[in-house]
Amino acid sequence: MNILAVGDIVGKNGLEKLKLELPSIIKENNIDFVIVNGENAADGMGLTEKMFNEILDLNVNIVTMGNHTWAKKDIFNFIDNNQIIRPANYPENNPGKGYRILNCKGKRIAVINLIGRVTMNVLSENPFIKAEKILNKISSEADIIIIDFHAEATAEKIALAHFLDGKVTIVFGTHTHVQTADEEIFPNGTAFISDIGMTGPRDSVIGMDVQVSVKRFVTSLPEKYKVAEGRSKLNSIMFVVNDNTNEVMEIKRINKY
Repeated sequence: MNILAVGDIVGKNGLEKLKLELPSIIKENNIDFVIVNGENAADGMGLTEKMFNEILDLNVNIVTMGNHTWAKKDIFNFIDNNQIIRPANYPENNPGKGYRILNCKGKRIAVINLIGRVTMNVLSENPFIKAEKILNKISSEADIIIIDFHAEATAEKIALAHFLDGKVTIVFGTHTHVQTADEEIFPNGTAFISDIGMTGPRDSVIGMDVQVSVKRFVTSLPEKYKVAEGRSKLNSIMFVVNDNTNEVMEIKRINKY
């Protein structure tokens, strides 16, 4: 089974790039299951129902979110759809679910969304403890378990992957919008990469307008971020899973510029 994880969609440009590239990526690589992080799709913060439906129309199986989950009020219209999840370590009474178990080619695939706590400025529960609680509940219900860890600190991401090594199939990071080159399979079989990158404006500062971003750093004055324009890129990762053992055999970066 080939599983594809697509980096954070940033703005309208990112969504258009996804529409342009994803169908051919799926066909050329015999992709069976697609995960897309959509939390930055609507003007860089949040996701609208229209965009959510456009993403699903591309044969995407599930959309994950992050620190901008609640940025657009639209989200409350579709957050309970079984093809979207928000961080599981948000407060228990928040709308939506932190994980879903979907069927694909005879496999039960659990996808869990978690958010980090280091420099994230989001009040959330401990992702390590939350992950363990979820796994205690669903381990016997899923053949493949995948975690999208939406976090800033590389150390936090690596630590979580080691903590869960052998307990989950895949841990991949999102949020920093820069694809890392540290993909590996840990000693007990869990596949890991610190960040899968982004799908959005190429000539930007992690998707945002260059001049605005530079001005903020140079002057230290407040300046409203805006999504950059122009040409776009798509960052994604393919995980090749053995159909007999459910273990990842290969990790491949797939990027379109």
